[in-house]
Amino acid sequence: MNVYLSGPMRGHADFNRPAFAEAAARLRAAGYTVFSPGEQPDADIRHNLAVDMAWICAHAHAIALLPGWPESKGATAEAYLGWALGLLVGPLESFLSPVHPFASINPE
Repeated sequence: MNVYLSGPMRGHADFNRPAFAEAAARLRAAGYTVFSPGEQPDADIRHNLAVDMAWICAHAHAIALLPGWPESKGATAEAYLGWALGLLVGPLESFLSPVHPFASINPE
């Protein structure tokens, strides 16, 4: 399953890359293919969102949300795009827990 990793970046030290790196490693260890914006080169926000949104539209099956995502305009946009496309969208831990079923956050 192709999972896009979404979370807050702007306003965080090192663009929150340590949290993205840890989450991506955990998802990969669980067998997911991961696209992490924390692993992408720095560019302006328009370029970054264009690349990220294109990957979601073309490849993502799901979006895993890092803590703090509701306070991020970019992560909120990514989550809503996922819902619009009918993807699984939920907290990171939902993708990693073998005990609990997937708990999707749905705005509707």
